[in-house]
Amino acid sequence: MDTKSKCRIIAIVTALIMAACLFCASTAAAEQKNEPIKIGGIFSVTGPASFLGDPEKKSMELAIDRINAKGGIDGRMLEAVIYDSEGDPSRAVRNAQRLLTRDNVIAIVGPSLTPTSLAVVPVLVRAEVPLISCAAGNQITDPIKPWVFKTAQSDIHAVSSIYAHMQKKGIKRVAVMIQSDAFGESGRDQLLGQAGDFGIEVVAQENFGTRDTDTTAQLTNIRRADPEAIVCWGTNPGPAVVARNVQQLGIELPLYNSHGVASPRFIDLAGDAAEGILLPTGKILVAELLPDNDPQKAVLLDYISTYEERLGETASSFGGYAFDGINLLAEAMKGTDGDKNKIRSNLEQIKGHVGISGTFTFSGTDHNGLAPDAFVMVRIKDGTWELVE
Repeated sequence: MDTKSKCRIIAIVTALIMAACLFCASTAAAEQKNEPIKIGGIFSVTGPASFLGDPEKKSMELAIDRINAKGGIDGRMLEAVIYDSEGDPSRAVRNAQRLLTRDNVIAIVGPSLTPTSLAVVPVLVRAEVPLISCAAGNQITDPIKPWVFKTAQSDIHAVSSIYAHMQKKGIKRVAVMIQSDAFGESGRDQLLGQAGDFGIEVVAQENFGTRDTDTTAQLTNIRRADPEAIVCWGTNPGPAVVARNVQQLGIELPLYNSHGVASPRFIDLAGDAAEGILLPTGKILVAELLPDNDPQKAVLLDYISTYEERLGETASSFGGYAFDGINLLAEAMKGTDGDKNKIRSNLEQIKGHVGISGTFTFSGTDHNGLAPDAFVMVRIKDGTWELVE
């Protein structure tokens, strides 16, 4: 075989190899385009905080199903990969590491609690993967961490709502009962830091543990301080114990709670001791009572009806945190082809997104994106909620 023939054969073989490589590459790209985009979830599905995590898990799945039914994001379906932290920070960190290294998720929604969220924040920051927490603690997003956002309303606005209501009622001397965890400490900082702005003096401070079954000693100390109202800051079940002890001791003072108990579960736990308790909450608990011109009303009623029809249980603001997280993430993912930096940047550009927890407007200096009007004040009356001025 002459040299020219050999060169011709080599050229043909080379062309065939290149064509095969291009075919394989295009096939792989097409297959990748058909693969679902994985989004991680970390929630307290079981354990003491399951009243938070269980509806969050279900709401994340609901939101993803609705997005997929409309064609997904840029033609790609979404897939939820969800793990149960059981409310334990160490388990939450393991969940996060698994989602990043084994499941290759594009972002994570959750965790449910302030302590578990704070535990996973460094993991997501190092990995440069977006995290949208469902917890309320202000320190999750303050100071700003480029990769960390949250959907639960801020402690700052919750405390200002409580104090503004007290100010209207002429209350000036307040005692606080604080849960001994990160959520409680965040609330304490705001309760003490904002009191002077509303002409309020905190005359007594007491703590209670997340698993305490009796708080009469702390409440006895509070009664001696002669306050005009009590603020209990925590998440279930502790605040229900406080409410029952207040009733048992015959303390006839206004009792305020944080937004951390804004669910029917608190009423179940506290029983008739919940009657008359005041708290700030997202609008979902009183959606039907909102004026028709409230931009959230239609969104809330749609979520409530869809959730309750699908799951046969009452919707709560906690599930709404995860529902908002997925919808915000979906909005930020459009046109990014999965680029995490672009997703993160797009989250900061979201303006006027009407969700379950409020109307979100993020920026480079605000990764919670909610204003004080995300809250309303409610009173528990006859086992349900009523709007108060």
